[in-house]
Amino acid sequence: MLPFPAVSQKKRIAIVPGDGIGREVIPETVKVIAATKASVDLTPFDWSAERYLADGVTIPPDGFAMLARDFDAILVGAFGDPRVPTNIHAKEILLGMRFKMDLYANVRPVRLLDSSLCPLKGIEPRDVDFVVIRENTEGMYVDAGGFFKQHTPDEIAVQEDINSRKGVERIIRYAFDYCERHTKQDGSPRQRVLMTDKANVMTYAGGLWQRVFKEVSREYPQIAAEHMYVDALCMQMVRDPRAFDVIVTNNMFGDILTDLAAGLQGGLGMAASGNIHPGKTSMFEPVHGSAPPIAGKNIANPFGAILTAAMMLNHLGLNSEAEKIEAAALEAVRQKKTTQDLGGSLRTKEAGDWVAERISKL
Repeated sequence: MLPFPAVSQKKRIAIVPGDGIGREVIPETVKVIAATKASVDLTPFDWSAERYLADGVTIPPDGFAMLARDFDAILVGAFGDPRVPTNIHAKEILLGMRFKMDLYANVRPVRLLDSSLCPLKGIEPRDVDFVVIRENTEGMYVDAGGFFKQHTPDEIAVQEDINSRKGVERIIRYAFDYCERHTKQDGSPRQRVLMTDKANVMTYAGGLWQRVFKEVSREYPQIAAEHMYVDALCMQMVRDPRAFDVIVTNNMFGDILTDLAAGLQGGLGMAASGNIHPGKTSMFEPVHGSAPPIAGKNIANPFGAILTAAMMLNHLGLNSEAEKIEAAALEAVRQKKTTQDLGGSLRTKEAGDWVAERISKL
């Protein structure tokens, strides 16, 4: 009898560099992943402005179904190209993944690797170690609304903020579960979930979030449930980032807060993110965007993408490989083996080479 063929245990990862600096930082990230010797299969896809301009295709008709069926995770670079002023390809690919694959939890870890990266005085790495969990499939981003009397002096524009009971409840529960399962970088437990809104103005949407947050929090008596209005939170985040463990909020507030939070860890070039649906294929992307003004100059900071890869490997259960990436990135920052925006003198490719070589020595 012939033996059964061996079943591959490798994690399957789709690689979508996209546009702009995504096409520079993702190759460096792939190099870093390879240096860890992680048991993964990487498959590149050319979905981008280049592809759209060439043949009009943003994503193939079966693209999302194929990603969900054939891959364990997706690593994305960035989307946005001035040659496509409508950014239709970015909307259909990136937002398509989030909405059509129901990646409802946008997870943004905010971690300071070195004090030199934080603009606040007297802040140590242990002081900036929290997570923002953003609802990812509802809110203002569903593009619901319209115009009345467009192009007249009486024009009215309406943008609707969509919040479903299901959407609010599952993201709040995800935040409490995340707090329960994860520790801080120093090994201490996370103990608080803070929900932020603007319920004093957005009374209907805020009212739903307030009610659901109170109900769900009762299921987690060991976790402190806190609330703060989003404007007050912005101020407090700058005054004392040590006050936070896990923050959960809606789509738009999460978008704004995470950019502010990225400033505490060295800027958007250091910020990683995951777009998660537990138990399903999830997508990971650095948050810096395509940055057309610096694209193609080999000066983009690759560390956001590299740290995103570590986050992805952790999600896939490849924890030791993720730890190697994080340790090498930390050492690069400490030794100034970085791009200029982080105080170093290396270019994009050189920074990727340094991290990969460091990993190979671990």
